[in-house]
Amino acid sequence: MSERIINILSNKNYESKKTSDLLIDKLKFNGFTPSIDYNDKAELNICIGGDGAFLRSVHKHKFPYIPFVGINTGHLGFFQEIVPEKIDTFIHRYINNDYTIDKIYLVNASICTSEKCYYQTAINEIVIKGIGSKIIHLDVSIDNNHLEKFSGDGLIISTPVGSTAYNYSVGGSIVYPSIKALQITPLAPIISNAYRSLPNSAIIPGDSVIEIKPERRYMNSMLVINDGFEYKYNNIVTVDLTMSKKIISKLNFSKDMYWENLKSKFL
Repeated sequence: MSERIINILSNKNYESKKTSDLLIDKLKFNGFTPSIDYNDKAELNICIGGDGAFLRSVHKHKFPYIPFVGINTGHLGFFQEIVPEKIDTFIHRYINNDYTIDKIYLVNASICTSEKCYYQTAINEIVIKGIGSKIIHLDVSIDNNHLEKFSGDGLIISTPVGSTAYNYSVGGSIVYPSIKALQITPLAPIISNAYRSLPNSAIIPGDSVIEIKPERRYMNSMLVINDGFEYKYNNIVTVDLTMSKKIISKLNFSKDMYWENLKSKFL
C-alpha cells in the first residue's frame, strides 16, 4: 500500500501551531503521513490559519496542482472552511471520499515596460493604482475595443473568488466562483465635466483580454498589487489581464457551503 502523504501548511501563531500538532496526531492515527516540509508527492495540502495564510501558501508553492483544504484559526476564513473542533469529522469524510473538488479560477497579468515584460498570477485580484494614492489616468480596452479613459485612484481586476475580497469592500459585485469571468472595479473614479469614468464594476467574459495603458506621464507612477503584494515597475507601457489557464483545486464538503459562508461572513 502506497504512502498517503498530506502537507501541513501552517502559519506561526499559537492557535495554528496547536491545531497543527493536533491534526498531525490525528492524521497519523488514521494511517496518513503528515509532512510539514512541502512534498510534491502529497495528495492534499491542508492550510491552517486565515485567508492570508491560504494566499501566502498558494503563492509560495507556485499554484500547485495538489488540492487544498483549509482549517480556520484566523478571522474571516472565507477560504478556510473547517473549524478546529471538526477535524475528526473532516478526516472521516476525507477517508470516505465524501466531498467534491471545486476549481478556483485565477487571473494573469502581463506587465510590459519599454524594455521587457513581467508576469504575475493572482488568486483574488490584480490592482493597478497610483503610487502614494495619486490620481492616475488609464486607457482601458476589452478585446481591442476601447472602453474608457479612467481617471481616479486605480482599478481592481478580480477573479470570482476575489469578488468577495477587496472588490466587495469598494462596492464591486459578488460573482459565484464557478462563473468564468473577471471583474473590473473602479477605485474612487472621477466623474466630472472634465473626466468621465465608469462609476460601477463591469463583468468581463473569462476568455477576453483586458488591456490597460497609462498615459505617458504616469508610466512611472503605477503600482501593480498582486493579492496584497506590491510591485513597482519602471516605464510601464501596457498591462494585459486575462483569466489564467492555471487553476487551484479545493475540497468542498457541502454544496451549500458558498451561500452559508457568504451569509455568515458578511450578513
